Amino acid sequence: MPVDGEAMRVGDGADEPGWEVDPDDEWGVAVITTVGRQLKLRRESVGMRVADFAAAMGYGEDLAYKVEAGHRIPRPEYLEKADEVLGAGGLLAAMSEDVAKVRYPKKVRNLAKLEAQAVEIGLYSNHNVHGLLQTEEHMRALFDVWLPAHTEEETERMVAARLARRTVFDRSPAPALSFVQEEVTLRRPVGGTMVWRRQLERLLELGELRHVSIQVLPTGCEDHFGTGGLIEVLKFPDGTAVGRSDGAFAGRPVTDPKQLRILELRYGMIRAQALTPRESRALIEQMLGDS
Repeated sequence: MPVDGEAMRVGDGADEPGWEVDPDDEWGVAVITTVGRQLKLRRESVGMRVADFAAAMGYGEDLAYKVEAGHRIPRPEYLEKADEVLGAGGLLAAMSEDVAKVRYPKKVRNLAKLEAQAVEIGLYSNHNVHGLLQTEEHMRALFDVWLPAHTEEETERMVAARLARRTVFDRSPAPALSFVQEEVTLRRPVGGTMVWRRQLERLLELGELRHVSIQVLPTGCEDHFGTGGLIEVLKFPDGTAVGRSDGAFAGRPVTDPKQLRILELRYGMIRAQALTPRESRALIEQMLGDS
């Protein structure tokens, strides 16, 4: 299934395409309100009623009202079609870029922005394969077992956001990416054997990139410095940094040099305890061979 999914047309009996607007996302609300206002003004300027517009678009009338009222985030194909129907000459379609950012939750947008600016990223994950390393099938398998259950729309939005963050691997110049994964996160067959195998293969593929280091922390490690949970440390070109850990500073992002040194010390010790990238690769290949 594609990230954006196929647009549900009139008569499908399915939910209309798009995403609900997060009321706590002030910038997102402002963007979608502006987009809705521009759509309404353009529709009215050509003398088209909502019912006629919806029919020409091939979408439900209810969706058209919601988008114009700023209550629904339209998918890119909706804006492209509206541009064509209303003869906007590309003005409506051009708003797709800002709308595409809004569809991702605010927290994820902020994280993706930091990742896009970082020159060095260190990540330790102890309960799941880190999101940047996950295959799409693995992501969906994780979201499908969440309780309380996510709606299909929520799942699609989270998957889209997580997939968008993977552009960090393709940046030029490329940032130095270091991952440490608990062995147990690689042995858990999330999504079943085939999904699990593809996830392990994905790790091997990423590990071949010159700017990516993937290390496995063996389950049998007795002196464990990662009991505080996930650690993230991002460093930027100007020498500043930001870090976060589930087990430190209430899980909040920190920029204070003293607090960052604590996170860097923990992450450094975890990396020292982990298998080397070469040893980690051999272990992952062994897991694949045993499956």
